[in-house]
Amino acid sequence: MENVSGKSFIGIVDFSQEAKWLYLSHSVSDILGYEPEELRGTPSLDLVHPDEMERVRILHYETIKQDKAACLVYIRMKHKDSDKGYVLCGVSRTIVHNVTVGSVSFASSGSALHNASTAQEITVISPTPELEFRRWHDPSPMPKQLEVSFEDTSAERTPFTYDPLPSQSFRTALILERFSIHCPVLYCSNSLLITATNVDGRPFFDFVAKKDEEIVRSWIDTVKGWGVNERGQPSDGGFGFAKFKLLPEGRDYLHGDRPAEIDPPNHRRGTSHPHVPSRSTQSRSARGQGADITRPSRRTTASSEGDSFLVDAIFSAHSDGIVVILRRAS
Repeated sequence: MENVSGKSFIGIVDFSQEAKWLYLSHSVSDILGYEPEELRGTPSLDLVHPDEMERVRILHYETIKQDKAACLVYIRMKHKDSDKGYVLCGVSRTIVHNVTVGSVSFASSGSALHNASTAQEITVISPTPELEFRRWHDPSPMPKQLEVSFEDTSAERTPFTYDPLPSQSFRTALILERFSIHCPVLYCSNSLLITATNVDGRPFFDFVAKKDEEIVRSWIDTVKGWGVNERGQPSDGGFGFAKFKLLPEGRDYLHGDRPAEIDPPNHRRGTSHPHVPSRSTQSRSARGQGADITRPSRRTTASSEGDSFLVDAIFSAHSDGIVVILRRAS
């Protein structure tokens, strides 16, 4: 499993008791050996180790009921190759209105789980107390304010069931092309915040106020820098939190001179969603600081961008995409 160290795939599941897969990015084959179409529509809990399944079902329920965001859980998931058995994985999750959006990454016992340093909550269900939680390139322990809970899975549990759950807070999830300077949108989970008729394929910066474009690009570059493993491969890099002005109808970001598109070699194109097209330097000062990347620039430029409003954003980079979770800022 050494060749998948640090890699991750993006996953979206529904609110059902089985947490059925709605979307999986192609890197699922690197982590668990399946192709996205093999799993789409099936219960994600079918992949969880039997000893942990009921606790994961309860955690799924509690995550929805409490409308949680940027949480991590460490569990064992079944690999397609029976000889590989169950793989220890770090699973991130954020509630986005009527779905749970997150990622699954390979985790190894005794190694520093870097993305944990930016999570708002960590739960360890698999019996692996030797896991270490530390920041990027930082020998100090995990910050005390971030609680890590180890769940006892040895006791017998009564099967947990629940009635269908209602939608939660007004959040929208976007999946962006990671290997493009324009970050085109590959997937948009709903139209609660972005009301443009056509979203898929448009540059993400169409929906960022012009005055915030430069700083938002720097945030994305920073998160991309976190999401690189020891071999220099795109991987799971944790959460970055920020605010910027969102343009729900978008703008013509590409109008005027822009750098040419750059696609590095060996990039696997494609997406598992049937309705979307196929498809840095790390900031030292922001590295590992998941609480707040920075604030938007206060410099303003005259424009006629129409309605806009401030949003809270969670950015996270993964092997084959960038996830952006948006909600109106309070």
